[in-house]
Amino acid sequence: MIVGHIVLGTTSASLFAITQIVSPESLSVHPSSPPPVQGSSPDPSALPFTPSMLRGDQVPQYSCYLSRRGNSIRQHQGILQEGYTQYHANKYDENSNPDGIINMGTSENKLCFDLLQERLTQPDMLLMEPSLLQYPDWKGHCFLREEVAKFLSEHCRSPVPLKAENMVVMNGCGSIFCAVAAVLCDPDDAILIPSPFYGVITEDVDLYSGVKLYCVPLDSEVSESDARPFHLSAEKLEHALERAKKEGVNVRAVILVNPHNPLGEIYTAEEMTSFLNFAKRHELHAIVDEVYMLSVFGEDFSFHSVLSLERIPDAQRTHVLWGLSKDFAMAGVRVGTVYSENRDLVQALDKLGNFHGVAGPLQRQVAQLLKDKEWLNEVFLPENRRRLKKAHQYVAAQLTKLGIPYLHRGAGFFIWADFSKYLKEQTFVEELCLWRCFVKHRVLLSCSQAFSCSSPGWFRIVFTDQFHELSRRQITVNK
Repeated sequence: MIVGHIVLGTTSASLFAITQIVSPESLSVHPSSPPPVQGSSPDPSALPFTPSMLRGDQVPQYSCYLSRRGNSIRQHQGILQEGYTQYHANKYDENSNPDGIINMGTSENKLCFDLLQERLTQPDMLLMEPSLLQYPDWKGHCFLREEVAKFLSEHCRSPVPLKAENMVVMNGCGSIFCAVAAVLCDPDDAILIPSPFYGVITEDVDLYSGVKLYCVPLDSEVSESDARPFHLSAEKLEHALERAKKEGVNVRAVILVNPHNPLGEIYTAEEMTSFLNFAKRHELHAIVDEVYMLSVFGEDFSFHSVLSLERIPDAQRTHVLWGLSKDFAMAGVRVGTVYSENRDLVQALDKLGNFHGVAGPLQRQVAQLLKDKEWLNEVFLPENRRRLKKAHQYVAAQLTKLGIPYLHRGAGFFIWADFSKYLKEQTFVEELCLWRCFVKHRVLLSCSQAFSCSSPGWFRIVFTDQFHELSRRQITVNK
């Protein structure tokens, strides 16, 4: 019998819980299908859909009203869909539904609403002019692209000022991924991506464009060649590309996420340069996701943007994404940006801007926010980092008390924790059983197979929620 608990209580940041593991009887829900075979070379044509094999719910039947593409989109469901369906039907609320499901699976920063509410209700946020109500430049209003360029030049420490003409603004980084994949790849082309990775990227690149992701699996075990768990190297990228070629897969690009989701890993400038050199050697586009670049809170960690490099190995094939959802704690304000010196790419994205535009008044508000350096540098950014650090410390301390291993990293909104010792067998079927047990006891987490991880038992725990006067509760998860 193994007993432990994380107590949900009240702090200025977020307080979470996961908890007792007691008897085998309560793992009563089992998936109806076996997991995909692990350890074999991933099939990029099946990868976006493979995790759904473990779902217990029914896939919608084929509809005669829809095209093949429409049916494929309708039938696509992530592995955690059943949990999120239950969550949306039974959300926790401290007043109206105190016994509801607590969401510790969605990567949203809810720690700084007070700061944002005060700033976003100031008079300069209410400015209105006729041009804001007319059709904009589909790349984004010039005034916003200029402010984003200035902001990123400062915070990315770019050696030369970034140019607004190389900037494209869309309604979120999901739309950016979708559009970039569409203009760089043909249907059934593939993009290399180290795994585990943020699973929604699969939908971003596949649902509209039919582009596949080809995994570069990272090992959770430390070895002579891997100094740390889930270590990425240029050599692993090389091996994955070679394997893809042997399988007849046409790889067009590589996605690099820094800081990483779900690992919280921060790659050094030297590491990022080695990855970019790999892309250059093989004439691959490097799609660099830096949406957590200002959410680095660990004193022992520092972030170096690709845009800070004195020389980008292949600037024409390097495209950097950033947005407001994470660093500005505004997941509902759909504003994402991509910076690229490739004029062909920018012009192609401009043509797609009509489908992914941001409302004019919102663009004005974002521009006002970005130009307020005093508030950003003296109030919001330092306080946000302080709150992130405090919330992380609390959850990390509880995991340590439980004896649950986790990656000690200093970025993002989550901790990547290893619950594999609680699995009866080291399989993804058992992992899904444990995940369902958490949901049964009203805690929603994200398990490793949702991130295409090659090792079962890892869970992403989001620590950036805020609970007020939440009664202490122990949640029993039986194993």
